[in-house]
Amino acid sequence: MPRPFQIRLLLAITATGLLLPWLFPRIPQDPAYHAFADSGPWWSIPNFSNVVSNLGFVLAGIAGLKTLPDAPGKLQELELHYRIFFAGVLLTGLGSAYYHGSPDNGTLVWDRLPMTVAFVPLFTLVIGEHLDTRLADRLLAPLLAIGAGSVGYWYWSESQGLGDLRPYALVQFLPMLLIPLILLLFPSRFDSTRPLWALIGWYALAKLLESFDRQILDLTGVIGGHPLKHVAAAIGVYQLVLALRQRRIRPTPNDHPGQPVNESA
Repeated sequence: MPRPFQIRLLLAITATGLLLPWLFPRIPQDPAYHAFADSGPWWSIPNFSNVVSNLGFVLAGIAGLKTLPDAPGKLQELELHYRIFFAGVLLTGLGSAYYHGSPDNGTLVWDRLPMTVAFVPLFTLVIGEHLDTRLADRLLAPLLAIGAGSVGYWYWSESQGLGDLRPYALVQFLPMLLIPLILLLFPSRFDSTRPLWALIGWYALAKLLESFDRQILDLTGVIGGHPLKHVAAAIGVYQLVLALRQRRIRPTPNDHPGQPVNESA
């Protein structure tokens, strides 16, 4: 079993992350969120770059689903988690393209809902690969329900004039805080964690590009930060596709995540 200190630290940070948002007022959706910098049409497609840049998610999702059947870099026990993740990524591409074609709160639901379908199994995959596959299986269904519920609650709260993004923010950002912590604290069943670190790095870059949407358009004069966010995030997903193709399960059994492991591979 993992060392008690590691488990206590993980639980303490999880509990803090779950409680912290409720110490602050509710967070309504900023109407300006829908006003993306790069909104020019092309070939009769409104908001062309923001719509078409979602093709990367579709391609990455398809690549992952096609790679899975014979992938040497997967745990068979987590097959369902991998499939749901890549299906969620593919649906994110479609849902995000639909949203960007006519951005408002109503279409945003179809962007955010498949994103939760992707975030949740990514988190449970890391739990399964580093901690316990049975725990990952037990968490998958309830966390998917919570993720979908967070989007439904946000949309309902907006319709009541009491918009509150806090539950959805938890579903998106808490796993991305806990995943690197798990990578640091618990060894992997595989010979390398570099693809997962690369995925985290591309995600961080994507959020940065999103934050500087207008400034990047002003700088380049061609494309804004938001469509580049889509590209960066899709490249991040593709790191897991590469992991499925390239990494290998450790040749010696490692059922004791508390033991230190050399991650130089």
